[in-house]
Amino acid sequence: MKRKHPIPHRIQGFSLVEVMVAVVVICVGLLGIAKMQAMALSNTNMSRQRSLAAIEAASIAASMHSNRQYWAGAIVTPFTVSISGKPAVVASSDGGLQAQTTADLTNLTACIGNNTGAVACNNPSDLAAFDLARWWVTSVSVQLPNPTATVTCPLVPAGNAAPISCTVQISWTEKALAMNAEEAAQEKAVGPSLSEQPVFTLYVEP
Repeated sequence: MKRKHPIPHRIQGFSLVEVMVAVVVICVGLLGIAKMQAMALSNTNMSRQRSLAAIEAASIAASMHSNRQYWAGAIVTPFTVSISGKPAVVASSDGGLQAQTTADLTNLTACIGNNTGAVACNNPSDLAAFDLARWWVTSVSVQLPNPTATVTCPLVPAGNAAPISCTVQISWTEKALAMNAEEAAQEKAVGPSLSEQPVFTLYVEP
């Protein structure tokens, strides 16, 4: 004779509340993963921009080294030149350099030679202006958001023929991934913080 198993009066299982709690926990975890991924992408982009700023500063430093006639001998210190905005605005303590750089912003072949054998930009000041204009139009303004580039050379000490070092500074705007109400109020009052508007500085011996 077969023995019959007793039929349970109630079948146990997951209640609706337990299911909803599990769904909420999973959603919170997924949101955390999405936030981490967004932060990782943001940090990667910030690192890329800062690397590009270092490369661009080194690029104009190389142009300064190749034109020592101007940067180490022809400039009157204290010297400054800056380029910013779209369309670009050039400001310099050297009026001739400022005018020529402004003109070269729309003529990126001004110092490129041709097959006639004519000398292009044999004036060191014109060559420096062309280097600045081409560097800004083809590199800095393309690679970085809202950039400003400045080259400054301090007053030459007595007895020195050239500045001890010039400073190349490049600043740009970084997009903040998130900010709280206090940070937003501070930005509205005093402007972007250093983390949102970083400045890369390179010291160059002309």
